[in-house]
This record gives sequence, C-alpha cells and structure tokens, in this order.
Amino acid sequence: MSFYQSKGLIPNKRHTIFKRDSNSIYYEELISRKGFSGIYSNVYHLRMPTKINKLGKMRLVNIKSAKTKHQARHIQTQIISNKGDIIYDRIPLLFNDDVIIHKAHITQSMDSFYRNAHFDEVIYIQSGSGQLFTNFGQLEVKPGDYIVIPRGVIWQLKIDDTIRCLVIESKSPIETPRRYRNNFGQLLEHSPFCERDIKTPDLLDPIDKEGSFKIDVRTNGGLQEMFYAHHPFDLVGWDGYYFPWVFNINDFEPITGSIHQPPPVHQTFTSKGFVICSFVSRMFDYHKDAIPAPYPHSNVDSDEVIFYSQGDFMSRKGISLESISYHPMGLPHGPQPGKYEESIGRKSTDELAVMVDTFEPLYITKAAQKRSDKKYPFSWQEQK
Repeated sequence: MSFYQSKGLIPNKRHTIFKRDSNSIYYEELISRKGFSGIYSNVYHLRMPTKINKLGKMRLVNIKSAKTKHQARHIQTQIISNKGDIIYDRIPLLFNDDVIIHKAHITQSMDSFYRNAHFDEVIYIQSGSGQLFTNFGQLEVKPGDYIVIPRGVIWQLKIDDTIRCLVIESKSPIETPRRYRNNFGQLLEHSPFCERDIKTPDLLDPIDKEGSFKIDVRTNGGLQEMFYAHHPFDLVGWDGYYFPWVFNINDFEPITGSIHQPPPVHQTFTSKGFVICSFVSRMFDYHKDAIPAPYPHSNVDSDEVIFYSQGDFMSRKGISLESISYHPMGLPHGPQPGKYEESIGRKSTDELAVMVDTFEPLYITKAAQKRSDKKYPFSWQEQK
C-alpha cells in the first residue's frame, strides 16, 4: 500500500545493530517488491526468519477448465455446500493466467499458517466475522471488508462464525487506481476513498516459541508444507509501505452524474490483468430524462464477472445474494426485459456488488459449470 506505516520497536537507522539486551540482537528482514525497486518494509524478529526444521508434503494444485460453450452465465454460488478452512476448501470458479476467482464457505479456523508466494490475494467478506493474524499484526474482519494480502505475508484466519467470502488471487500486485494517486502515492481529493478508510494491522506482542510450526506455502504448482523452528509471529516492530490491509466496501464514496456513469467510476483496485469495482448504495442520475439502468454494452476486450452481495439489483431478474453473473467478451449484455424501462424515475439504489473485469478471457471450472443456471443465456427474451 502506498503510504508509510511504523509499528512497534524499530532502530533509529536501518541495517544497523538493534540490541535486544546486552547479549543478543533483533534480526532484520527486508520484504520488498520488484527486487529492490518496489515498495518494501523492514521487519524485526526475535529470531532468524530463515530457520526451517523440515519440508513436508507438496500438494499439487491443478485447476482445470470445463468443456463449455461461449455464453453468458448465472453461477449460483449460494448453493455451494462446501465446509472447511479458507486454504484447502476454497472452490475455484473462473481463472486465467492473471487471476483465479474462488468461493469459500469457511466453517473452520486455520490450525497452521499460510504464505502465498505466487499470488496477491483479495478476500471479500460476504458474511461472518473473525480475526486475521499476520506477521505484521492483527486485523478484525467483518461483512463488506476487502482484505488485501500481498504475497509473502504469513497469515492465519480465526473465525467467530461461518464466513462466506469471495477469494481473488492475482498474479500481479493489487494497487489503488493510478488516476486516484499523486506522484507520491497519496490518494487524491477526487478519489472515492482515502487513507483514513484503510485499516492497517495492530501489532501484537511477539510470540517467542520454539518448536515445529507448519506454514503452507503456495507456489506456482501447489502447496508446499514447510516446518519452521520458531513461531512466525515473532516481530517486535516493522516500518514501510508493504503490509496487509482492509478496506470496507461501505466506505467507498460513489461518483454519480446527471446521466448514467460508466463502470470505471466504480473502480476500487487495479492489477496488471484485471480491475475490481465496487457497486454501492448511491443516488441515481439526475438528468430529467435519465435512464438509471445501465445501457446494453459490448465490452469487446473484457470478461465481466459480478458478485451480488446485498440489496436489490435493478438491472437483473432471477439474481439472488451470492449469485455471480459472467458475461464473456464478444457478447452484448445489459438489463433484462422490463428492467431498463422500470428504472426510469427511480432515485437511488441500496445494492452492493463486486465486479471483476479481466483483460484476457476467463476459463470456467466444472464446479462453476455445475452450478450454472441453464436458462440464463436466454433470459433476455421478451415474455409473451
């Protein structure tokens, strides 16, 4: 994240002796992006962060696409009945070389720790609450939260109750849109959110334990078990620009106009191969002849995925909470029959939805195909 944070104990000058007591020192670790030319944080451990007892099993992750037709889809994720933790029991639905979109119903807290070495992650909390413990500190999570976890962060999720969430893995860093930042990375006045809306970790007391602590490391090919010789949450302090953070969708300030505004005004995050947008409660267009419902459109260079989180979706019929609509590139889409006209005169909406627009075609998995509404591609036919 492009603003500076400092938590706990840090030395006056980096890369110098940082005494723990008269006989020992704290151990510095640099965590950085793009080699040594991107954002970074310096963190300070009780023990060397490189001590590994043993390597465990390697669990291969091979996401396969289903043989399917090129068509619009309504994926009914609310009927998914999986249980388990957020790592081993997430269900991939759509993917390409840039992004993997999963759904997870989390009924168990994590026993071990997790480090994604290959993807940045955004976790959108649909329902439920808990605590995300990381090597940078603790974050409370609740419905509507986007949890942004850069690769390399070690974390563990503890739940208060069942959490239903969308998990987005990104091959490239997750960032705020460039047009909303100045040359120093600060979010500008016209940005729909600012640094005050972002929660950063609360650093807890370091855990000074030796033993054998399992960390599942996500690689390009799968999950590698690694057993560390000490507890991974042993930081006494850290500072920098690299850390996990939380932004709640309800803190997104919508940009409206006299006529219908295009999806880029809803953009919240960006990555190299896709964007994430937030549709939130807002006033509708105020031109006297405005049509609030979106006009039919053919975005020929993007696949559109929308996760419906809350409220009444004025452009759709037959959509329920936790539904996903998928409109692949090359096909026009828009409001279903009657919804375009029905929107005229409406003043506001209370909807919440998360949209992912990718710049390369997505592949659909068998899990998503199995839960697809077969009638949806034909739902734009006029009812007689």
